[in-house]
Amino acid sequence: MVEVENQNSRQPPALAAAIAGFAAYLTKERGVSPETLRAYRSDLRQFRDFLAVRKGNRDPRLDQIEDADVSGFLAQLLGSVQKSSVGRKLSTLRSFYRYLREMEVITNDPTVTAMSPKTVRKVPAFLNIDDLFHFLNALKQNAHAAASRWRRKRNWALFECLYSTGIRVSELTGMDCPDLESEEALVRVRGKGNKQRIVPIGAPALEAIALYLEAVTKELAPADLEGSKALFRNARGGRLSPRSVSRILEQEMRRCGLWQHLSPHGLRHSFATHLLNAGADLRSIQELLGHASLSTTQRYTHVHLDHLMEVYDRTHPRGRK
Repeated sequence: MVEVENQNSRQPPALAAAIAGFAAYLTKERGVSPETLRAYRSDLRQFRDFLAVRKGNRDPRLDQIEDADVSGFLAQLLGSVQKSSVGRKLSTLRSFYRYLREMEVITNDPTVTAMSPKTVRKVPAFLNIDDLFHFLNALKQNAHAAASRWRRKRNWALFECLYSTGIRVSELTGMDCPDLESEEALVRVRGKGNKQRIVPIGAPALEAIALYLEAVTKELAPADLEGSKALFRNARGGRLSPRSVSRILEQEMRRCGLWQHLSPHGLRHSFATHLLNAGADLRSIQELLGHASLSTTQRYTHVHLDHLMEVYDRTHPRGRK
């Protein structure tokens, strides 16, 4: 276990030292992604900045932080950020103090009495099947065009893979070439907490990846391909980033005439929604998505119920409006 330094001294450590210990714990013990680590650090730095103004001390000791400080921090956020963001910051603080309790650095937890703001759970954004097929077919057509370069083929492979597997964009960009088992039509992905799982991948995605890999090997200089096993590469041959995938998705959707705002996560939502509407059970979808809790997967039932009501209204003799 990664421990906070000087926890056995006479007085509790300062907040900065505790945050540093927590960050090390998240990296070495929990194996969180760089994006998750950045989010935790940002939330805790914001809390520390708030305390600097409130208490006149930028680095207070842990025993100087009270319930009212946590409540005050959350209260001043309301109105300036969305309720979901306030809830996430409270979740960060609770994870931080849970770690401190487990390390026996503290006995009192000032987050216990804090109330999370009530939020309305949004239905995830997704593409309907017709729009999704239009999008992927347009990418395929561009990838097979005579003048198409390797990046157009990569873009088709990117989004065929995202929709075929339902993986997170960070899992997609984290994939290495050996993670793809084309013969078995399987992909090995590393999810949250560095947990590995195996997911199936469809024939169109495998076709797109094969076309892309053949092109990138021919068109990129051997020196650009060395030093990285990344499956999906940027223009310089390095690993593609999640932010780049978001930018590419927006560009490609505009190119084929789709103006709906959709993030790469929207293709994951589309994957889950289409499976559910086709009759897949929630437990199977949970396993494919890599959700630790079934309650996370259950958000898709809202979309599914909307679909069922539409079918009912359209087909039941006494259900039509």
